[in-house]
Amino acid sequence: MESTVTTEPSQTPAAPSRPGYGQLLRTRGAWTFLLPGFAARQPFAMLTISIVLLVQHTTGSYGAAGAAAAVTGVSMALFAPYSGRLADRYGQRAVLIPGVLVHTLSGLALTALALAHAPLWALFTAAVPTGASVPQVGPMVRARWGVKLQDSPLMATAAAFESVTDELTFVFGPLLATALCTTVAPAAGLVTEAALTLVGGLLFAAQGSTQPQVTGTGHARVRQVSALGVPGVRVLVAAFLGIGSVFGGMQVSLAAFTESIGEPGLNGVLYGTFAAGNMLSGVVCGAIAWKAAPHRRLVLGYAALALTASALWTSHSVPLLAGLGLLVGMCIAPALITGYTLVEGLVPAGARTEAFTWLTGAVALGQAAAVTIAGQLEDRLWGGAGFLVPMAGTVLALVTLVALRSRLITRPRNHTVARGVGHRVPVTVD
Repeated sequence: MESTVTTEPSQTPAAPSRPGYGQLLRTRGAWTFLLPGFAARQPFAMLTISIVLLVQHTTGSYGAAGAAAAVTGVSMALFAPYSGRLADRYGQRAVLIPGVLVHTLSGLALTALALAHAPLWALFTAAVPTGASVPQVGPMVRARWGVKLQDSPLMATAAAFESVTDELTFVFGPLLATALCTTVAPAAGLVTEAALTLVGGLLFAAQGSTQPQVTGTGHARVRQVSALGVPGVRVLVAAFLGIGSVFGGMQVSLAAFTESIGEPGLNGVLYGTFAAGNMLSGVVCGAIAWKAAPHRRLVLGYAALALTASALWTSHSVPLLAGLGLLVGMCIAPALITGYTLVEGLVPAGARTEAFTWLTGAVALGQAAAVTIAGQLEDRLWGGAGFLVPMAGTVLALVTLVALRSRLITRPRNHTVARGVGHRVPVTVD
C-alpha cells in the first residue's frame, strides 16, 4: 500500500499552485479515452443544424425546421439522464453500443423521410428515437476524468479542458454540416452525422479499461442519491437551460439572417465565430487559478452572458453580428466550466454521469425550445426576431441563479469523495 500512496502524486499532483493542461494531459491513460471521445462527440454539434437546414430546404419553413429539431432536442433531454443513470449502473459500454446503432438507423430514417417530403408528423416520429439515442459521450468522458482525478485540484482544469473540447466540436461541427448541406446536398450533413456517430461511438465504447467501475452493491445507493435530488443540480439545470436557449436561438436566427442577405454560406462562419469565442475563453478560464468561490463566479459570469445575449437582436450587419457573437461565446464557456466543476462538489461519485447528463439534457432542452420559438418568430415577425430568445432565456436563468445561489455552495471535497459510490478512497491510477 505504501508504494501506491507515494507514486500517485507523480501521476495526479496533489496540490499544484496553478494546475495546467500539461499536467492534466500527462495523466496516465488519459489519451486512451480522449482521442476516441473527441471523435465520438463531434457529430453532436452537427445534429441540430443539419436537421434545420435539411427540413427548411424540403419544406421552405424555418418554423417546421425548428419544430423537427426541437422534437429531437426534447427527446434527448428526456432520455439523456436515464442513459446516464444506466451508464452509472451497468457501465458505459453497455449503453453506448446499442445507442449508436439506434441513432444511426433513426437518423438515416429521418433523412429519407425529409427527402421524400413526408408530413411533419412523420418527421417527428423519426426525430424522437434520433434524439433519444444521442450518445452522451461528453458526460462519459467527464466521469472518466473523475475516476482518474478524484482527489486532485486538476479536476477544475479537466472541466475547463472538456468545455474547450466541446466548443472545438461546435467550431468544426456547424462549419462542416453547413458546408456539406450547402455545397454537396441538403441531406449530406445528417448522413455524415449518422456515420460519424457510428464509427466514433464504437471506438469510444471499445475503451473499456478507463470507464468507471461498476459494482453490484452500488445499485441501490445510486437510486437513493439521485443526481436531480441534489438542490444545487436543479439550479444548475435552470442555468444550463438558459445556455441552451443561446445555442438554439443563434442557430435558427443566424441561418435566417444569412439567408435573408443571400449569403447562406456565412451561417457556418458566424456560428463558428461564436463557438470560437467560447473555446478561447474556455482555454483561458482553465489556465487561471481562481480564488473566488465557484458559485460566485457562476453568478457573475452568467450576468455577463445575459448582458451580451440581450444585445444580439440589435445587430443588423455581418461584422456587428460576428462581434457580438464572439462576445456571447466568450461568456458561455466560464458558465459551463463552473457549472460542471460544481457538480464535482455537489454530487456523489456514483451519480455524476447522471448529473452530467442532466446538464447536457438541459442544454438540449433549452436549445429545442429556442429553435422552436425562434423559428416561429423568424417566420411571423421581422428578420432577427429570433435573437430575442437568447435574451429571454439567459435573463430568466440569471434571476433563478441569483435567487437560489446559496444552493450551489459545495461541501469540502473530502466529504464528497467519502460518499462516492463504487470507488476506493485511495485511488490508484492504473
